[in-house]
Amino acid sequence: MPTNAAIVLAAGKGTRMKSDLPKVLHPVCGLPMVAHVVRALRGAGVERIVVVVGHGGEKVQEALGDSVEYAWQREQLGTGHAVRCAVDALQGHEGPVVIASGDTPLVTQETMAELLQTHGDRALTVATAILDDPTGYGRIVRDATGKPTRIVEQKDASPEQRSIREVNAGLYAFDAQVLFALLPRLRNANAQNEYYLTDLVQMASGDGLAVDAHTADAALLQGVNDRWQLAEAEAELRKAILKRHAMAGVTLRDPSTTYIEADVQIEPDAVIEPGCHLLGSTTIGAGARIGPNSLLRNATIAEGAKVQLSVVEESTVGAGAKVGPYAHLRGRSRVGAECRIGNFVELKNAEIGERAAAAHLTYLGDATIGARSNIGAGTITCNYDGFKKSRTTVGADVFVGSQSTLIAPIQIGDGAMLAAGSTITNDVPAGAGAFGRARQETKEEWATKWREKRKVQG
Repeated sequence: MPTNAAIVLAAGKGTRMKSDLPKVLHPVCGLPMVAHVVRALRGAGVERIVVVVGHGGEKVQEALGDSVEYAWQREQLGTGHAVRCAVDALQGHEGPVVIASGDTPLVTQETMAELLQTHGDRALTVATAILDDPTGYGRIVRDATGKPTRIVEQKDASPEQRSIREVNAGLYAFDAQVLFALLPRLRNANAQNEYYLTDLVQMASGDGLAVDAHTADAALLQGVNDRWQLAEAEAELRKAILKRHAMAGVTLRDPSTTYIEADVQIEPDAVIEPGCHLLGSTTIGAGARIGPNSLLRNATIAEGAKVQLSVVEESTVGAGAKVGPYAHLRGRSRVGAECRIGNFVELKNAEIGERAAAAHLTYLGDATIGARSNIGAGTITCNYDGFKKSRTTVGADVFVGSQSTLIAPIQIGDGAMLAAGSTITNDVPAGAGAFGRARQETKEEWATKWREKRKVQG
């Protein structure tokens, strides 16, 4: 049974981007542009995808991995030449072949599926768009029966043709055998000495083959050629992402200040307050409340948790836990259910047991804190000795007094108590009390005498 295949054109440098990064790798809502195109094709049921790479091709391969095949275009000699470079990879393929541009991040799987549905068993189908101002685009020329016969570029168009508002959207579907037969006939007899894929429309029509057009939403097929167009694409896709979450039951207090990337997952009844950035593969559970002004990157927030004015990176927050304001969780930290991580607390590679609390002004790095333990204000785990990191382990139901310093590696047993202001250098057994501070000495009248002495000295 014939299957669907695709060729994605991703070899161009993108000079107008003014960047060392290949154009198709510039991110839009957290994913490289070309990754959005590949996802749309996969969502439409395309099984084989060949990405044509050139400038920065190794970086493109690194970004997309083994999910696609690759063909190299060593010289950029036009879109037709780029497709030629992919032919060997698809030799023997039977069925439709979609040809898409790697710089169209707004294209959807619905657009791809509709193109393939229109295409059916035709020889060639070109996606078109209707523009109020078609300046700069290739015009779709149809015959008296309405059949597309060729694409005329702006510079080659007659005044009558320039009045045509239907333009080439840069997305095609070919019968594989037709594509393989037409490509060798392409010529570069033009001012740019390039091989134009658009010439295949006229060739197929001239051969009497079935050529059709599919009118698509112009906005979804908009290419990105410079940084401003990149920003516009980001804004459009962000709006679509926000709407998708809102329609799925997520409350967005202020969509204009909320940034959610493409892979973020949010369950119904979660509330996203203004000024939040939800990035990477972040997941947010039902009824959680995020913000205002929080940044989550690859974070997992369980149901009913609250994260306020805080940063959570590569870390997990348990059900009903409260984080912030001004907390920073990083380095694969895990906060248990019903925990309290408060003002100016930093966790790095720390595991906090359920219902434990570190309410303020604390650094817990490379630490395990048992359930229901309380970490007093100003507590610091000293996890680095200049050569290696060591771990601090605090058992369940431990009370750590304010301004305590725990010198790792160290273990504090269940139910122990550490006096405020202690520097703890040795393990503390379960149920023990530890006092690691200098004994207080009080001298009567010392302060009064000191002030009088200072006055005499002037």
